[in-house]
Amino acid sequence: MSPAQQRGLALWAALLSAVVCLAFLPVSRLASVLVLLAMLGVIFVFWYITKPRAEHDVILLLDDLPESSYRQPVVLVCGDLPLTWPQQSSVLIVTHGCWIRVEDHQDLEQVARQVLWQRPDWGRQMSVMVSVCPQKHVDSEALTSRLLALRWQISQLRKETGHYVPLILNGQIGSAMTDDMLWQAAIPGEGWTVWRESSAPCSIAAWVSTGGAPVMQQQVLMNSLMSWFHQHVQAVFIDDNPDVPAIAPAAQLWGMGPILAGSLASSAWTAWLSRHTAMQQVTGWQPRGTDSTVISPLPDFILPLLPEGSGLTPRARTWRCVLGLFTLAAIAALLSSGWNNRQLLHRVSFDIARYDSLSMDDYGLKASAVAALRENAALLDDYARNGVPARLGLGLYQGERLRIPLLEAIRSYVPPPPKPQPTPKPVPKIVRLDSMSLFDSGKFELKAGSTRMLVNSLVGIKAKPGWLIVVSGHTDNTGTPQLNQTLSQKRAEAVRDWMRDTGDVPESCFAVQGYGASRPIATNDTPEGRALNRRVEISLVPQASACQIPGNPKASSQDDGVLENKTE
Repeated sequence: MSPAQQRGLALWAALLSAVVCLAFLPVSRLASVLVLLAMLGVIFVFWYITKPRAEHDVILLLDDLPESSYRQPVVLVCGDLPLTWPQQSSVLIVTHGCWIRVEDHQDLEQVARQVLWQRPDWGRQMSVMVSVCPQKHVDSEALTSRLLALRWQISQLRKETGHYVPLILNGQIGSAMTDDMLWQAAIPGEGWTVWRESSAPCSIAAWVSTGGAPVMQQQVLMNSLMSWFHQHVQAVFIDDNPDVPAIAPAAQLWGMGPILAGSLASSAWTAWLSRHTAMQQVTGWQPRGTDSTVISPLPDFILPLLPEGSGLTPRARTWRCVLGLFTLAAIAALLSSGWNNRQLLHRVSFDIARYDSLSMDDYGLKASAVAALRENAALLDDYARNGVPARLGLGLYQGERLRIPLLEAIRSYVPPPPKPQPTPKPVPKIVRLDSMSLFDSGKFELKAGSTRMLVNSLVGIKAKPGWLIVVSGHTDNTGTPQLNQTLSQKRAEAVRDWMRDTGDVPESCFAVQGYGASRPIATNDTPEGRALNRRVEISLVPQASACQIPGNPKASSQDDGVLENKTE
């Protein structure tokens, strides 16, 4: 999976997390934000850990690698064969697979790690072929040391990648006994097979029986190669070694061609043949043109027998991850929506049950219960008009079936009867009398014709226990303050005396006050204002001890109609 695909997946996961946390989680807004931040942190850590790291020890230019969706076998070729590689590029793509050259100065493990860094999905289809050409080696011990190093690198490669990386051992020589490339292969479960470009694959027995004397000579030379190969190559990989695990080859190949570039006149192969066989005495045992640069072909026939890549391509794996993340988000959203709907139903049902359990006479609790029902009804009505919010949606909303029971419960509510309001005691208004209608100027004796006016004006003033009849006199600012004070006091007393004598009201029911010109109700600068200020005011003032006659709880003067029935 490429870095761009990994970044896209991280962004997709962050987007889905934001939608689920902010729109569906059944928690408060603050808790949703905290959960979202935690999930974003997990996504960032996971992306940081899994993103490919740049290799600082780049040793190959592998620009010609197939696409990451390539699923045919990929073989790393090391040993002697890369010396005769058929092209400049390290990557050779053929019909049934891909060959990658590993030079002598390069480390097999590092090359494999770089290939897997660029193509992380190739671990299952990667194989290693170790090619040994005995005619190119002088020192057998140096060859053994080199093969041991490759054994260690392959074991480390298997350990680091976690994949079983098959090993193919390839022994190849040059001989003038054949005009084209001859291969013999030993594959577990397949037996021994002869491969030639000019004929179909067959068994060694069939090939020898139909080939005659030349084929017999070729097979003798091939048998010598196999014997040398088992002793000096295969044994190095399968012998017990306490430091390096044994590596059994998945296949062994032996090749013989007319020309082998880089072969030596005096080699370990020549010495071995001298000691163990008489092949040096046979014509054509050595290759033609030992110094030629003609390149031997690679054993392409083995590629279909090697493991191929399996599983999804990186793009398909990316889409599978996208779908998987969406599925997880959808499941989380569904669970959250279901829980939110369950909580809504539980709350509304509980409020209805609580309302039904309360007596209608319990006015306070019943009123609070119906208030909760009205809030629920307003909420459900809002959902019905404006749509269900996302946290209750996804087809799981069940609030509509509670609207009718909720409305029926609200309609059944009977409000408490209104509390009786106490009848306020009527308080008579203040009676204001014009002094000039009652008295002559500067006098405080009632005029002879003032009796009718007093009776008509004092209809609402009634003597009652607990009420004090206050009579206050007022003048304008004409004259001295002392004279005005005395005049207002005398006029108030005159009115009090008339009310007391006329209505037979006890004197304890009265209070007399003279204010002079100290409390004007109009300006004294005009005749009209001064006329308004010359007045006598009579009012009732509550006082518990007022208008009480010792020994007589109700005096005759306390009759409501005493003052009204008097005439002048």
